[in-house]
Amino acid sequence: MTATSSTPRLRIAVAGASGRMGRMLVEAIQNSKDCMLSAALDLPGSPALGTDAAAFLGQNSGALIESDLHSALSKADFLIDFTRPEGTLEHLAVCAELGVKVVIGTTGFSDAQKAQIAAYAQKTAIMLAPNMSVGVNVTLKLLEMAAKALDTGYDIEIVEAHHKHKVDAPSGTAIKMGEVIAEAQGTKLEDRAVYERFGHTGERKENTIGFATVRGGDIVGDHTVLFAGTGERIEITHKSSSRATYAEGSLRAVRFLATQAQGQFDMFDVLNLRA
Repeated sequence: MTATSSTPRLRIAVAGASGRMGRMLVEAIQNSKDCMLSAALDLPGSPALGTDAAAFLGQNSGALIESDLHSALSKADFLIDFTRPEGTLEHLAVCAELGVKVVIGTTGFSDAQKAQIAAYAQKTAIMLAPNMSVGVNVTLKLLEMAAKALDTGYDIEIVEAHHKHKVDAPSGTAIKMGEVIAEAQGTKLEDRAVYERFGHTGERKENTIGFATVRGGDIVGDHTVLFAGTGERIEITHKSSSRATYAEGSLRAVRFLATQAQGQFDMFDVLNLRA
């Protein structure tokens, strides 16, 4: 979508606007020709409240960071949210009330919380994905293809690494990788996942999907899926060097939601990878 004199720019609100991901989103919106930052949210008590959301760029966006949900969201047609599950659901309730469409990059939702999101999707359009990166989602498609071809005789391990500040493990992306693989093989991840190994574990059980987690430094996000067979190994890896890829993917999701009235979608829908 290209903005013209007759095409209004997409009005976007950003949750957690003064955080690391929030700032990447603000910068991506500021650099976009068809999007505009119309509102910015942060927690009550944040020292950033009342300041321009793009001040860190030396720019004036006209959107002051605020904590009043109704006030902020009434100025937007879309919300991009990379916060925490409880906060996202609070934001989503107001978005459903106001008809604001939502791009959710938050991870760590429980099954009950996912059910709440699905209920809200009956009132507005929601794009929920554990990773907005175009490359990661193409990787998921490759994993789907590999899992179908390597459905017997291969042990599957998923290794992920993130920065030391990440609070959930395994990452939402790693879990999504496991879900994609399990579904491609006609199974469910909850029946196959092994999240911990310690002490005398015995031999590896057949058909399990193992997870390993690394946390340290400022690693943005590395994911490797290993298919280990007899005499060969296939490794499919994606490495992120910047959160900018998540921000650009989020804007692609916004453009997709602009054509949807309601319903729940993911990045496979956005990137037309469903076929």
